[in-house]
Amino acid sequence: MTRLFMIFFLLVVSARLFAQSDVQTGSIKGTITGSDNTPAVSATVRLKGTKKAALTNNEGFFTIEHIQPGNYTLSISSVGHQLQEKEVVVVAGSSTEVSVQLSQAKTQLTEVVVSAGRTRESIDQVPSSVSIVGIKTLQQNINITTNLGDILENRIPGLAPSTGLSSNFGQTLRGRSLLIMVDGVPQSTPLRNGAMDLRALDPAVIERIEVVKGATAIYGNGAAGGLINYFTRNPKTNKLLNSHTSVGTTGSLIKRANSMGGRLSQLFYGDKGKFSYVVSGVYEQTGEQKDADGDVLPPVYGLSETDSYNGFVKLAYDINARHKVQATYNFYSSRQTTNYLTVNGDYKNGIKTTAALGQNKGVPQGVKGNHNLGVQFSGETGVANTRYDADVYYQSVDNVFFYSEAFVDGGISRILSKKNGARLVLNTPFTMDHMAFNFTYGLDAQRDVTSQPLVDGRIWVPEMDMFNLAPFAQAKLTLFDKIVLKGGVRYEKINIGVDDYATLPSRNTTTGAVTPSMNVKGGDIKYNAVVSNVGLRYNLSDYFSPYVSFSQGFSVSDIGLVLRSARVNDIAKINTEAVIVDNYEAGFVSKIKNFRFEATGYISKSSLGANSVYDNGEFVVVRTPERIYGYELAADMQVTKYLQAGVSYTYTEGKVDADNDGKYNGEKDEYLPGQRIAPPKLTGHVDYTVIPGKLNVLLQYTGIMKRNRFARNSSDSYDPYKAPVKAYNLFNSSVGYNFSETTSLNLGIENMFNEDYFTARSQWGAFNDSYTKGKGAAYRLTLNVKL
Repeated sequence: MTRLFMIFFLLVVSARLFAQSDVQTGSIKGTITGSDNTPAVSATVRLKGTKKAALTNNEGFFTIEHIQPGNYTLSISSVGHQLQEKEVVVVAGSSTEVSVQLSQAKTQLTEVVVSAGRTRESIDQVPSSVSIVGIKTLQQNINITTNLGDILENRIPGLAPSTGLSSNFGQTLRGRSLLIMVDGVPQSTPLRNGAMDLRALDPAVIERIEVVKGATAIYGNGAAGGLINYFTRNPKTNKLLNSHTSVGTTGSLIKRANSMGGRLSQLFYGDKGKFSYVVSGVYEQTGEQKDADGDVLPPVYGLSETDSYNGFVKLAYDINARHKVQATYNFYSSRQTTNYLTVNGDYKNGIKTTAALGQNKGVPQGVKGNHNLGVQFSGETGVANTRYDADVYYQSVDNVFFYSEAFVDGGISRILSKKNGARLVLNTPFTMDHMAFNFTYGLDAQRDVTSQPLVDGRIWVPEMDMFNLAPFAQAKLTLFDKIVLKGGVRYEKINIGVDDYATLPSRNTTTGAVTPSMNVKGGDIKYNAVVSNVGLRYNLSDYFSPYVSFSQGFSVSDIGLVLRSARVNDIAKINTEAVIVDNYEAGFVSKIKNFRFEATGYISKSSLGANSVYDNGEFVVVRTPERIYGYELAADMQVTKYLQAGVSYTYTEGKVDADNDGKYNGEKDEYLPGQRIAPPKLTGHVDYTVIPGKLNVLLQYTGIMKRNRFARNSSDSYDPYKAPVKAYNLFNSSVGYNFSETTSLNLGIENMFNEDYFTARSQWGAFNDSYTKGKGAAYRLTLNVKL
C-alpha cells in the first residue's frame, strides 16, 4: 500500500512539474507557402540555435512546441525555393503564429529535379551529375530546329553528337545506351532497340528535360548510360483559357527550290478551381533538306519531306486538399513521303551518298504511331508525412524502317512494341536536430511485348513477351544542410518468353551470299539481379561542393538483335546474359556570385558487354568486358542582367578486354567503335537581351572534334563502325522580336556559316549507303501569338 502511495505521489508531482514547465514555455505554429502561393509541402522549418525542427504537412502547416521564451530565427528551406529566415519572439504560455511565402530559386544550384531519385529534390542534394533543359531554352531552340537530337546535342555534356536523322543510333550517353522516358514512362525498347526513341514527341509539349548521366540503379532496365526524362506541359495560370499559337515556315538558304516547309502549333491551357488542363496539337511538314552544296540529302532515316503530327491532352483534378488525379494522352507520328531514292556514295574515295528522283518501294519510313496513355494519383497518405505517387500506363509504338535488299526478295522491317505497367512510389521524410531523413520506396511492374516483323508479314525478330517486377528503396540523409548521404537498392525479376521460330534468310549486299533460315527452339529467358547505388555530397560552400558516387545499371542486351542472327538451334545456347554496369563518378560544383562551374570524371565497367559489330553483312553481338572513362566540364555565367553565357566540354573513351585478362592494354584489346564512343565535343551559347522586352539574340556553337583510334583494313579502307571522325564546327542562331506582350516574330538559322561536313555517324559508320553530308544553312521563321 505504501509503495502504491509513493508511485501515485511521484506521478502527481511529475504532472505538476510538467504543467509548470509547459506554462513557462511557448510554441510557434504557422503556414509556409511557395512562390505560387500554394502550400509548401514537406518544407523544413528549423529553430536556429536549438535542436528543434519540423516539417510542413500537405497544407503547408507546421508546429514547434516547448520553446523557452526569447528571440529566435526560423530557417525555412523547401525544394525549388531560396532559403528564407524570419525573426520570431516566443512568449511563455502562448503560441506565436507566422506566415511565410518563399521565393523561387534563381539559380541552377537549387533547381528542382525529379529523375535522379524519383522524388522532388534540389539539384545540390544529388551526388551525381544531372543536366536540365528548361522551357525557355526549349522554346528558343524550337525556333531553330524541332529535332530533339539536335537540341540536346548542344546542351547536354556527355551526349554524343546528333545524327541529324530520324534515327538516334550512335547518339549514346557516356558511351552506353540510355533510357528515354516521357513523364517517367519508358519509350525505349531494350528488347529490340530501334534507336528511334529520342524523337518520341514534339518539343512543343515539353516543359523541361532532365538528364541523369551514368548507370542508374533506381530505374532499372535500359539505363546503362543514364536516362533522359521528358516532362510534359503543366498549366501555370489562374485563368480558365490561355492560348499559344505558332505559325512558321522553313527552308534552305543555299538552294530554296522545293525546300520550303511549314509548321502550325496550337496550345490551350488553364485552370478553374480544382480543375486544370492542357490541350495541344502540332503539325509540321518539311520540304527537301539540302547539304552545303545545295544537293538533296538522301532519304534513308532522313527528315526531308516528312509529315509530323502530335496530339496532347493532360487533365488534372484536385479531389481534395490531400489527393490529386491526373490523366495524360500523347500521340506522335513522323513519316517521310519522298520521291527520292538513295544513290550510294563511296566511302573509301570520299564520295558522298546522294539522292535521285525515283519511286520508293514499300511504305513511308518513320514513326507510324507512338501512343502514351497514363493515369496518376498523387497526394498524402496521412501517415508520417508520407506522400505517394501511383500510376498505370500504356505505351505503344510502331516504327517503320527503310527498304533493304539485305532481305531475300527485299523488304521493310518495323518494330512493334506495347508496354503496360503500374508504379507505386512512396516518400517518407522526417527531421530531428540537425538531421533530415528521406526514404523513397516502391514497386515497378511492367509487361513489354516487342517484335520486329517485315511489313509484308515475314518474321525477322519473333515476339518477345517480357514481364518485369522490381521493388526498390532509396534513403537520403542530410546533416547540417551540408552533408548528403544517399543509397539505394533495386531487385530485378524478369521473364522473357519466346516461342519457337525460324530465322529469316538474308543476303550479303556486297557478295550476294545468302545465309539460310534456321529453326530455333524457343523458351523462357529469366533474370534475377540486385543493383545498388551509394553517393556522398558535401556542400561545404558555394565555392566548393564535391560529390562521389557508385551506381549500378541493369540492362538486358539487345535480345532481338541476338535472336534474329542466331546461328544455333536453341535459344538456351545463345548468350543472353544481362549487362551489369558499375559506374564510379566524382565531381564538384563551384559557384562564385553569378558564375557556376561543374567538373565530373567517371569510370564505367561491365564484365559482360553487348557491343554490336558488323560481321560478314550481319549485325552480331560481342559479349566481352568493357571499360569506359571520361570527364565533363561545364560553366555558366550570368554576365549581366541581360547577358547569359555557357560552355561545356565532353571527353569519352572506351576499350574492350578481348582476351579477358582483366586488363585493357593487350594486343587483342581494342577501342570501342564509333557507335559507342563519340569524339570529344565542345559547345557554347550566348543569350543576349539587346532591348529588354523587345529584342533577344541567341548564338550557339557545337564543335565535334576528331577521333582516330583504328587502323585501315586490307582494302586500304576501314571496317564498319571503326573509322576515324574528322572535326567540324556548327553555329546556330535565333533572333526574337516582341511586337507586344502577346505577339513575337522569331528567325532561326541552322548552320549559319554553311559548314560543309560529313556527320560523325556517317564518318565512323564507313558505309557507302550512309556516307551522308550534314544539313546546310537553313532558316525557320516563326510567328508566336499568346492570349
